[in-house]
Amino acid sequence: MTIYSLKTRLGFILLIGVLLLFNNSDVLAQEAMRFKTVVIDAGHGGKDPGAVGKISKEKDIVLNVALQLGSYIEKNMPDVKVVYTRTSDVFIPLNKRAEIANENKADLFISIHANAISTSKIHGAETFVLGLHRTKENLEVAKMENSVIVLEEDYTTNYEGFDPNLAESYIIFELMQNIHIDQSIYMASILQSQFKNRVGRRDRGVKQAGFLVLRKATMPSVLVELGFLTNQAEEKFLASKDGQTYLASALYRAVRDYKEEFDSKSKMEDIAKLALEREENLVQYRIQIASSKKAIKQGANVYKKFDDIWMYKDGGYYKYTTSCSSDYQTIVSSLNSVKDKIADAFIVAFKGDSKISVSEARNFQRQQQ
Repeated sequence: MTIYSLKTRLGFILLIGVLLLFNNSDVLAQEAMRFKTVVIDAGHGGKDPGAVGKISKEKDIVLNVALQLGSYIEKNMPDVKVVYTRTSDVFIPLNKRAEIANENKADLFISIHANAISTSKIHGAETFVLGLHRTKENLEVAKMENSVIVLEEDYTTNYEGFDPNLAESYIIFELMQNIHIDQSIYMASILQSQFKNRVGRRDRGVKQAGFLVLRKATMPSVLVELGFLTNQAEEKFLASKDGQTYLASALYRAVRDYKEEFDSKSKMEDIAKLALEREENLVQYRIQIASSKKAIKQGANVYKKFDDIWMYKDGGYYKYTTSCSSDYQTIVSSLNSVKDKIADAFIVAFKGDSKISVSEARNFQRQQQ
């Protein structure tokens, strides 16, 4: 099973916290835990339109949502400073966006985007944190968002020779240590909950991928994909005044809830433990499509039928799944199309790192509601 050791990361975070406490006064340590500044990044802009739909451009939609989000925060959270990477239709280099967040000592960095894909049926909201892509789909999203660097002057120097279209370039994200990963995942999970439960968007989950705009941010940071401009119904919603208002409101509530948790903690370890607890209790459903005593090589068999493949080991077998959702009805809907390719495919469930029965997963979710 592909597992990140959250406990290892938690220990690293606690070590940093101890060092901070030894090198600063108690007052300074407590002040550092107050949520004071959020940087809102409207993706693309100027000569970079981002994704282009039939009736709209990504750069315009995300700017409108970013400005509305900022106005909600300024009105309802007067103790929080709002900083924008752009407030008009201008082009801002990716590395400059993170620099703005770092220079303002932000407590949270939110980069807002809209998506596009070749399949027009795909729709829904998803939130990314910095990391190595685990699926071909996540890599393609990162490539698309990172491709804007070619519009910058001397981008090969600014990004140390990084080629946004070369898969091998993304190995750098596997080597990076991000001490804010737990807080970022926590914020991303709140966002997805707001999109699903308060705005009625399809929940495409919390994911990891190598986004340059997040690479040098020195605080918890997320990249939000509000939806797909290549889906006609979703584009209409994203381009509408009401749709943008609903999305900005969801983003605001997520920031508000994150700040409440952030400010209520007196020690650095509490937020990390909360993120650990949430991930350990996270229920996810997947569709199992193959099982083998030997590992199946990439590019063979099931890999030719599905782009999104996730493998786990169970009882001495390598087992392969596709699709992933914390919503049972969503995975049931996906099962029909998967069965067209693998007739005996079936749903499996996980709670944190552990495989559990589907009935156990559903019962647990009902108890949490």
